Amino acid sequence: MSRAFSCVLFLLAAFFLAACTNGLHSKTGGNPVSASPTPTEISSSDQVVKVTSSAVSIPHDSSAEAIMKLSISTGFHVNANPATFSYLIATELTSGKVEGITVGTPGYPAAEKKKFRFAEQPLAVYEGEVPIKLNLRAEKNAAAGPRSLPITIKVQACDEEKCYPPATINSTISVTVK
Repeated sequence: MSRAFSCVLFLLAAFFLAACTNGLHSKTGGNPVSASPTPTEISSSDQVVKVTSSAVSIPHDSSAEAIMKLSISTGFHVNANPATFSYLIATELTSGKVEGITVGTPGYPAAEKKKFRFAEQPLAVYEGEVPIKLNLRAEKNAAAGPRSLPITIKVQACDEEKCYPPATINSTISVTVK
């Protein structure tokens, strides 16, 4: 009886482990799900902050809003704009220039106030998905067609214990003048 019990126990353990390992794979491709980097693996803030944007179409002599989205890995945050203290590195979007397009001042979202072990008072931060709005205007004489507006975003990522070296992330916004 103990041999049969051992076999059943072994099969249950094998089944359980197989079920647990399946949870580590995506449903579509069977590839491991990417986890957030651990603090010992981070050498720069751009390892935990990614930037994306959507294409924007603007009629001649009109405006449209572009949105740059920061995706901050779970367990990390970046300082808001404005930052709580002048010595903290605020998240900052700057744009290059492209012919026929006037770029407005970035619109940063409201910050979340959070208390961290390394700070005496709550800090203004962003976590998760963060939209930064940018008003774009197609000038009256702008030629029709696509353009690529260069964007840089300066960030400094932190976790519950410390901050990591700041990074400047380069991206673009695809703009089409109609």
